[in-house]
Amino acid sequence: AAARELAPTGALGVATRVWARVPVEPAYREALPDVRFDDTLDPAALDAWVRGVTGGLIERLPLAVTGETLLALVNVLALKARWEKPFDTRRTRDLPFTDASGTTRAVATMARDVPLADVWTVDGTYVVELRCTGGEDGRDGARVRFVLGEPGAGAARVLPAGWADRTAGARPEADRVTVALPRLALRTRITVTRQLPGLGVRLATSDAADFSGLSPEPLAISDVVQEAVLKVAEEGVEAAAVTVVAMRAAGAVPPPQRLLHLAFDRPFGIVVLPATGDAPLFAAWQAGTDRK
Repeated sequence: AAARELAPTGALGVATRVWARVPVEPAYREALPDVRFDDTLDPAALDAWVRGVTGGLIERLPLAVTGETLLALVNVLALKARWEKPFDTRRTRDLPFTDASGTTRAVATMARDVPLADVWTVDGTYVVELRCTGGEDGRDGARVRFVLGEPGAGAARVLPAGWADRTAGARPEADRVTVALPRLALRTRITVTRQLPGLGVRLATSDAADFSGLSPEPLAISDVVQEAVLKVAEEGVEAAAVTVVAMRAAGAVPPPQRLLHLAFDRPFGIVVLPATGDAPLFAAWQAGTDRK
């Protein structure tokens, strides 16, 4: 259902696949006609599939498959899109970026003008929205929001502005807006298993788990791991996320009068949204420095 909801967003791919060493109930397979089920659990095949559907952004499954892994459900979200208005590479130059630790380093920084309608503030946080093309199939493209809080503001305070309703934001008092945005490449790998109880998922990881609708064999979740990659450059944005749920045996311009220049020269957030709706596809926080 989530994949069908995201289908109107161009250049975005969603795929889910299940590998199992245990029997899977026929009714479960039939209830998920868009999901492929494999009756083997070959780590090389999993890695090749992940590499293929992410276009090489993620080369292998972010979890080691062992003899105790009886079933692996893998979901992939992949985006490779061009900006509607690419950055001019001639304006890219090294500018200072001060990271969360206070260290300042020169990083490759892109620059461009942004329509005033695509900039707003939410509780002191600036939001800049850049749109992607939807490709040749006529679909609408994804939207990427860059969020810049007040100096010292952390991710928990700043990132929510990226998915807040833009109609609640305030227009900046300016006639022209320019942005200076570091070129970046971020990669994270997060083990989600320990956060599941905080999301209300408790029995599924215990020997009391009941997955009888999935398989006649007693199963429990052993690991939930996600690896994500986000790249922002002059031409566009690339992003991919692979989430694996592993199971064991149970026992996201007129001439200026007032110029607003937004320099993303300190920690900032990135939120990728689908063509419609405000549920984030990807969310990231750039707190360090690199020269990618």
